[in-house]
Parts: sequence; structure tokens; C-alpha cells
Amino acid sequence: MSTFIESRFLRTSRLNSLGKGATYFGLTALLAMTAATAQIATPDTAGLDTSGNPKSEMAACNSGKTQQDRAACLKEVRNANAEKRAGKLGNGADYTANAMKRCEVFKESEDQAACRARVGGQAKLDGSVGAGGVLRQGEIMVPATPQ
Repeated sequence: MSTFIESRFLRTSRLNSLGKGATYFGLTALLAMTAATAQIATPDTAGLDTSGNPKSEMAACNSGKTQQDRAACLKEVRNANAEKRAGKLGNGADYTANAMKRCEVFKESEDQAACRARVGGQAKLDGSVGAGGVLRQGEIMVPATPQ
């Protein structure tokens, strides 16, 4: 009779320890997920200053709102301002010229023309950046060869 009670007691204590372990694991996973999602910053809450004003950018670095080491932040502000004074940093980027330059990889003139047509806005767009990419689709009419 005593062996029956002891074995029954051992089984329930093992189940209790398994239950506690699963509970602790679940709590640990929940805390880890909470900490991971708290680290994600959105652009409007990241403290980023996109005004281009060196004084306000320096103030953002000194306040500690930039999620970056203070020394590295100040160095980037100084380097960006030096590039801006040298005329190497501009806000009026020519995106169309950059996109057309990517079509130079094609060797055939027909392929280059098709690429330029897609980039130039003559293509049907599908998708979004948030969904993983934009697909540009164009149609080219090829005459049938006589037989």
C-alpha cells in the first residue's frame, strides 16, 4: 500500500515540475518578445532630425534621442555638413538618371529599350515596397516571322 502512495506522489510531483517548467518557459518567451518589440523604433519616435540644420542635428545628438552613440552621431553630423559645404551632398537627387543608368547592363539594344520603357513609366506597376518590392511589367509587340 505504501508503494502505491509513493509512486502516485512521485508522478504528480513530476507533472507539477513539468508544468512549472512550461510556465517559466512561456513567461520567459513573453518577456523576450516584449523586449524585442520595445526596441523597434519608428521614424517619428526615433528622434531623427531630417531638417538639415546643423544646430538642431547637434542638439538631437546631445539629447540622446538618436539611438546612436553621441560621438558617432556628432561625427556624422560634422561629416554630412562638410559634404554639404563641398557640394557633394544634395537633396535634389536625379532618380530618373540613376534608374536609366541601370539599364546599361543590357547588351542588346532591344533589351535596353525595353528597360528604359519600364523605368520611364510605360509599365504596369504591381506591389509595394512594404510588401517586398515593386514589379514593373511591360509588353512588347514582336512581329511574327513569315514562314
